[in-house]
Amino acid sequence: MKLKNKILKNIKIEGIAAEGKCITRYDGQVIFVTGVAPGDTADIKVIRKKKSFLEAIPVAIHEYSSLRAEPFCEHFGTCGGCKWQHINYQTQLDYKHQQVVDNLERIAKVPLPEAKRILSSEETRYYRNKLEFTFSNKRWLTKEEISQDEDLDRDALGFHIPKRFDKILDINHCYLQPDPSNDIRLTVKEVAKANNIPFFDLITQEGYLRNLIIRNTVAGEVMVILQVAGDNEEYLFAVLDALKNKFPQITSLNYVINTKKNETYNDLEVVTYHGLPYITEQMQLPDAPDKHVKFQIGPKSFFQTNAKQAEALYKKAWEMAKLTGEELVYDLYTGTGTIANYIAANAKEVIGIEYVEAAIEDAKVNSEINNISNTKFFAGDMKDLLTDHFIAEHGRPDVVITDPPRAGMHPDVCEVLINTRPQRIVYVSCNPATQARDLALLGDYYEVTDVQPVDMFPHTYHVENIVTLELKG
Repeated sequence: MKLKNKILKNIKIEGIAAEGKCITRYDGQVIFVTGVAPGDTADIKVIRKKKSFLEAIPVAIHEYSSLRAEPFCEHFGTCGGCKWQHINYQTQLDYKHQQVVDNLERIAKVPLPEAKRILSSEETRYYRNKLEFTFSNKRWLTKEEISQDEDLDRDALGFHIPKRFDKILDINHCYLQPDPSNDIRLTVKEVAKANNIPFFDLITQEGYLRNLIIRNTVAGEVMVILQVAGDNEEYLFAVLDALKNKFPQITSLNYVINTKKNETYNDLEVVTYHGLPYITEQMQLPDAPDKHVKFQIGPKSFFQTNAKQAEALYKKAWEMAKLTGEELVYDLYTGTGTIANYIAANAKEVIGIEYVEAAIEDAKVNSEINNISNTKFFAGDMKDLLTDHFIAEHGRPDVVITDPPRAGMHPDVCEVLINTRPQRIVYVSCNPATQARDLALLGDYYEVTDVQPVDMFPHTYHVENIVTLELKG
């Protein structure tokens, strides 16, 4: 039967699958459906046929699931940022927990303990400390606006429409980042319109205003980075002066002149127009409630985007590492040394390794401002730097903490860990599937003794997971 473009009636949505899509079945075929909730009964239209599954969208929902929640954002359904607002938070947690379990059981194929209850996020709105907005003179129009056939304002400052690099959804209010994020973004747009400053055209590469990044700390410090396409002081200072005068919370006001064809600026100069070239975040030390470790965050620095939940994540990793103060710890994929500096007081020495050289410089600064003297940081490709020779020179680790990117650890890194045989490995992952693959590689030598899922990003399908591996025998 030809199913593409066919509407299937009264289909019961069974559950949630990978990447936040829901799953159902029809005539023995698996169908992934967007825009519905598990428990809904809907008419769905098949829009794509793959070899082993179909993809569909809802055209009518006859019965709404009891697991639903009322979306709180006016942009939900168009913006791709918070795909699960229509599902209540406890259900989100349940599915994320199950996602971890399913990946570990299906891919790792090693004996597993029962996964601990997922660690929920204390805040489910306004939890991000960094957002990036794009300017465009080709605003995404709704069907209603298109049908009006009016001369509409096409300038936008907001988020990319999913799978459309050239279309930007203009954002009125975003629930991801706390005040004054929304006011800053709206002020920038208002000043730009009042001064006839041209928004960038992502196709022709013409215009002036390109990109706006807002970062904040739990203590309320704010960093703003404005990317512009050329050296026009009249345009530039009109925006920057307006922000400086209206928002005393901005402690780091910066700009980047970017004439490239993309918005990445790691290879470009960031000019501090007002304030300091960084903001400072801090985390309470795990075993000393009256002490904190501070982190300087520059315009190019990486830092976990949910700072409060990152503290909970790192505390859990610290607990699972079971440090006594006598261990040599390797912190792999250390980034700006966040975990390394967080645990340093409980270790004999911590060695951090990271690919990005600028991040390693940040890590050293963060040790310095906290008067931490028992850390060492090295920059290089993990598979090339972490060798038997490196370990012979710097010492065999008692404990390894690893927090790789979504792609997981390189097989060569797993091989070095097997050869080195640290007593304990604490594996922090933002992708349980690649984590499970790596556990399979380590499974002959290590036993998984602890599994702790963590929710860092409410209203999305992303989930972090921490696993403890103990050396066998």
